[in-house]
Amino acid sequence: MDVKNAFLHSELEEEVYMKLPPGYPQSHDPDMVCRLHKFPRAWYAKLSSVLEAFDFQRSSADSSLFIRVGSVGKLIVLIYIDDLIVTGYNIEEVHSLKLALRSKFAIKDLGTLKYFLGIELATSSKGLFLNQRKFILDLLKESNLLDCKPAHTPLDSKLCLHDHSKLLCNVTKYQRLVSKLIYLTITRPDISYAVSIISQFMHAPTLGHMHIVKRILQYLKGSFGRGLFMKKNDSTAIMGYTDADWEGNSLDCKSTRGFCTFVGGNLVTWRSKKQSVVARYSAKVEYRAMASTVCELFWLKSL
Repeated sequence: MDVKNAFLHSELEEEVYMKLPPGYPQSHDPDMVCRLHKFPRAWYAKLSSVLEAFDFQRSSADSSLFIRVGSVGKLIVLIYIDDLIVTGYNIEEVHSLKLALRSKFAIKDLGTLKYFLGIELATSSKGLFLNQRKFILDLLKESNLLDCKPAHTPLDSKLCLHDHSKLLCNVTKYQRLVSKLIYLTITRPDISYAVSIISQFMHAPTLGHMHIVKRILQYLKGSFGRGLFMKKNDSTAIMGYTDADWEGNSLDCKSTRGFCTFVGGNLVTWRSKKQSVVARYSAKVEYRAMASTVCELFWLKSL
């Protein structure tokens, strides 16, 4: 569901003033300000108060998740700014909530969830499949790599981080591509490690770093249909796996830690990140990796 003009419902409870925006006739006057009557950040407070009035409770693990437990089961609302995902055990409960929200806001019902924030969803009796196929094709088109030769791996086996090639003239293009690749890791854990490498050179990328980005895009060209499959089962068992590469980074001798967690046998979260300090021994590296994984498991259990 999409809320139309959500900012119009952002009613402020306190007085907020701001400087006049550039181009306004009196913007050169430092003593002139304008008082805000609406503010986008106040929209969340307005929406959450309405949901709480409908007997929803905010999740302590995720502030964008609201849950209502009734006699016919659970009803769940997930919020992303002005977009809402509504699901539940009983379809009549879902319809009644939609009608109640329409009485408060101007809302457009987009029907069954199939596409959300660049993520495509396909449902079947076996489970749920998530991928970003269109997002990848648009990214390849933007990079003029739609006709490129696919690569079998996201990184070269002989990758060397000691790159002394020329600095890129267009840093913005590199940053834009890497930012989109970071978003792509939502459904593509297989490129997480490669993306974590190229994201370390956002401020001073070289031609060699851009070559790594293109290698990842070539890999995506040959695997743009891949994604995550959430199998339908009755298990909610939480498991996690973690590992670390002691002094694996040849530039600063820092270690890279990684983990992945499963709920009911389905992969739900993962991460590959370079540690912030240099460890003197491998046990400390493994301990830090295990600690971050345990924190993730506790969060999943709370959720």
